[in-house]
Amino acid sequence: MSRWLQVPLYLGLIVAQAVYVFLFLKEVWHLLSHATSLDEISVMLAVLGLIDVVMISNLLIMVIVGGYETFVSRLGIEGHPDEPEWLDHVNAGVLKVKLSMALISISSIHLLKTFINPDQHTMHAIMWQVIIHVSFLVSALVMAWVDRLTTHTHPAHFHEPHAHGAHAPAANESRKPADAAVNA
Repeated sequence: MSRWLQVPLYLGLIVAQAVYVFLFLKEVWHLLSHATSLDEISVMLAVLGLIDVVMISNLLIMVIVGGYETFVSRLGIEGHPDEPEWLDHVNAGVLKVKLSMALISISSIHLLKTFINPDQHTMHAIMWQVIIHVSFLVSALVMAWVDRLTTHTHPAHFHEPHAHGAHAPAANESRKPADAAVNA
């Protein structure tokens, strides 16, 4: 029952998603209305800003849909044409790795914006951006490694069929909330 307490959190993230849609449309309008007066660098920075908003929006979708499906309840969209491809094998470990990759991508966009317009930042700020980016990279590698260790080192009984013909999930099969209760 306590897992349902997370629903308001996911609803709040949906509201944040709406704010990002508004921000994106505002930035597109600004880009279009000033297109004749902007130089190439300004257009590039504006486009990178739009890409940044889209990546953060994608991150929100991963957290909302993946988190809800993993920790609250199934969405019941298996086999539906609009089902995201990544959702059929999502679990907490996969979600962490995907989120880290999204954070690395967002950090990369920020670094690229900084390197395109370095006069706007001090060397100290640039150094910290690089350090934080490298920290994201190392963290993602460690999380992926730990996820690989935990999903590929299950005891043998996970791979052997049970006496009545059913089998427990293999290491590469997902375990969603309902699956975990049935297989426990």
